[in-house]
Amino acid sequence: MADRRTTVVTGGALGIGGAISRRLAAGGDLVILNDIDPEAAARTAAAITAAGGDVRVVPGDIVEDATVEAVTAATGGRIDVLVNNVGDFRPAAKSFQDSTPGQWQRLYELNLLHVFKLTHALLPTMIEQGSGSIVNNSTVEAFRGIPQHPVYAAFNAGVSAFTRSLAVAVGRHGVRVNAIAPDLANTEQTPVEWMRRGYDEGLEHTWVPLARFGEPDDYAAVVAFLASDDARFVTGHTIPVDGGTLAASGWFVRADDRGWTNRPHRA
Repeated sequence: MADRRTTVVTGGALGIGGAISRRLAAGGDLVILNDIDPEAAARTAAAITAAGGDVRVVPGDIVEDATVEAVTAATGGRIDVLVNNVGDFRPAAKSFQDSTPGQWQRLYELNLLHVFKLTHALLPTMIEQGSGSIVNNSTVEAFRGIPQHPVYAAFNAGVSAFTRSLAVAVGRHGVRVNAIAPDLANTEQTPVEWMRRGYDEGLEHTWVPLARFGEPDDYAAVVAFLASDDARFVTGHTIPVDGGTLAASGWFVRADDRGWTNRPHRA
C-alpha cells in the first residue's frame, strides 16, 4: 500500500509500547517493532499478524548503535511516525546519595540518549519527505518532585525539553514533535499489585482523580492521536496521561516515616 504509514515503536513488545504497536498496526501502519526482549517481541508480532496487521521485529537494546542502525534499515527509507517509548526508573537506589555514576549512565541511556540517537537517525528522512510525527515517552515525574528517583526525573525532563525545542526547529519541514507523560500504568513493569503495595483496594479515588489505574491502551490512544492528522496543528507539547495525578500532585513523607508517598497514608 503506497499510502500506508511506516511507524517505529521502541520498547514495542509489552506494556504501553505493546499497546502502541498493536493499536497503530490495527490502524493500518507497518510497525517496526523494536524491543530488547526478543521473545516478548515475537509474541506481540504474532498477535499483530493474527489480527491482520503488518509488523517487522528488530530485536536489540535501542541504546546500542547497531540496533539504531538495524531499526533505520528496517524502515526501507520511509518513516512517518517515530515513537520513542523506551524508559525506566531502574536501576534505582534508595536515595540520590546512595546512587552511583554507573546507575546515572544507564538511566541516561534508557531515558534520554536513545531518544537523541534514533531521532537523529530518522529525522533527515522525515525532513526530506516533508512530513512526519515524533512522539516521545516522558513522565509526570518530569514535572513534579519524586524524592527517590531524581536522576530519572531529570532525564525525562530532558525528554520534554528536547520535545519542545526540536518541535520549534523542524515544524517548518512538516515534522511534528510531541510527548506523553504517563503515570500509574498497569503494566508488566509496574503492575497494580506493585503500585498498591499493601494499600486497600477501592481507595484509588483518594489519590487518583479518575479513581483507577491506567491501562496500556489509555496511553496508546493518546499516542495514536498525536501521530494522526487529527493532531496536525499540535506540536511541542507533553500531554500528561495520568488520571489527574499531576493536577492533584504532592509527595509526602509517609506517616510511619518509612519513605515517601504521593497518596494519603494511614499510620
